[in-house]
Amino acid sequence: MKLDAEDLAKISSLTLAHYQENAESFETGTRDHDVSQNIAALLRHIEGDPPYDILDFGCGPGRDLKTFVALGHRPVGLDGTPRFVEMARVASGCEVWQQDFLRLALPPGRFDGIFANAVLFHVPGQELPQVLRALRDTLKPRGVLFSSNPRGGNQEGWNRGRYGAYHDLEGWRGLLTAAGFEELEHYYRPQGLPREQQPWLASVWRRAG
Repeated sequence: MKLDAEDLAKISSLTLAHYQENAESFETGTRDHDVSQNIAALLRHIEGDPPYDILDFGCGPGRDLKTFVALGHRPVGLDGTPRFVEMARVASGCEVWQQDFLRLALPPGRFDGIFANAVLFHVPGQELPQVLRALRDTLKPRGVLFSSNPRGGNQEGWNRGRYGAYHDLEGWRGLLTAAGFEELEHYYRPQGLPREQQPWLASVWRRAG
């Protein structure tokens, strides 16, 4: 079923409202999540010498911005939730942009890498091609995109006040390849568990062309 402009506006507004209303509890609940495996996966594929210009796409309250700063890089945050933008600026001291994912305005060729951790699944499937193209275009030539999403059977809909789209590996590959990316690696998380206990699909991609 094709989503119209009203549907998309509702998806954005209600999902953002959920995070706005739960910003403090979200920060507390995710503060100690270990995503070092994901950060390392992004950084090891970026070519050239550091420090790197990194877009933390869907940066939330700023946990990973602080990590990138501590590692000596130059991160910029982006989030659609006003409270998260405020929190991330205070927590990290970084520049943080407030933008709706469905209405992105990104500078061309700006970033060496994009860290999209637990965020792109909020984009409705029909809108993902344009969002992925926008991310590709804001990367420098041969720049790298990391993404991690809860995996599924290519279904989407509402889940506890938020909209989500849940892709399997083949579906996700098709979307990224069509948007102008080449796959570098993928893995499932958490590490060391049977596949049925690994709900997260992580993947790393290079801007093609």
